[in-house]
This record gives sequence, C-alpha cells and structure tokens, in this order.
Amino acid sequence: MTTTHTRPVHTARQEWAGGLTVFAAVMLMIAGVLDIFRGIMGIAEDDVFVTTDDYVFQFDLTGWGWVHLILGAVAVIVSLGLFQTAMWARVAGVALAGLIIIANFLSLPYYPVWSVVMIAISGFIIWALCVVRRDDSLTS
Repeated sequence: MTTTHTRPVHTARQEWAGGLTVFAAVMLMIAGVLDIFRGIMGIAEDDVFVTTDDYVFQFDLTGWGWVHLILGAVAVIVSLGLFQTAMWARVAGVALAGLIIIANFLSLPYYPVWSVVMIAISGFIIWALCVVRRDDSLTS
C-alpha cells in the first residue's frame, strides 16, 4: 500500500503575492534599521544634518531623532511579522510606512536626499502590501 502525499498547488498569482510580501518585509526591515541609525544620529546631534531656521515644522534635532528611532524599531518588529505573513503585520506595515512617509516629509530640510529616498521606499512598501489580497497569501 502506497500513500501519496499531496502538496498544495500554488498558482502563479499566489507565488507573486508571496514574493511581494517578502519584498515588503525586507524593505521594511531595511527602512527600519536605517531609520534607527538616523534616529541615533539625530539624538547625538550629528553634523550630518542641515540646520534650517525658517521651517514651519521645526523640531529640535533630538526630537526628530527620537521620532525616527521609535519608527525604526517598530518597523523592524512589524517586518518580522510580515515574514510570518501575519495579517496584523500587513495592516501595521501599511500604517507604519505611511507614518514613515509623513516623518520623512516633515524632516525634509534636515536631510533632504535621504528623506526623498525613504519616502519612495515606503511608497513601494505600501504598494506591495496593498496589492496582495487575503486569499492570494501563501498558506502552509
């Protein structure tokens, strides 16, 4: 008597969805780690940042450092959830990427080029997490 083990057949759409979730997880992890470093630089009041006197959303550089440090730490935690394809992590990832976009927009004068790069990366994260439907997710 032979027993056959059936493996779940994944469609191309499910493989694409799984790939996008992994992409978003990796990008959110990278964005989080880089935001942690940016936060540490801001808290240490490093000379890397440009100082602007006439900015409407002016915060103390240490304040911006703490904002980026906290967002980065939460992003790393959420990205770990995305590697597990948890639904809470997808929702939190979209919200967090939105907050990262807002924080980087508001800190544009302090580090303009990197802020634009982080806004673009966060936009890709939101896209990757939003195009995957719940029924397209890979199931074990």
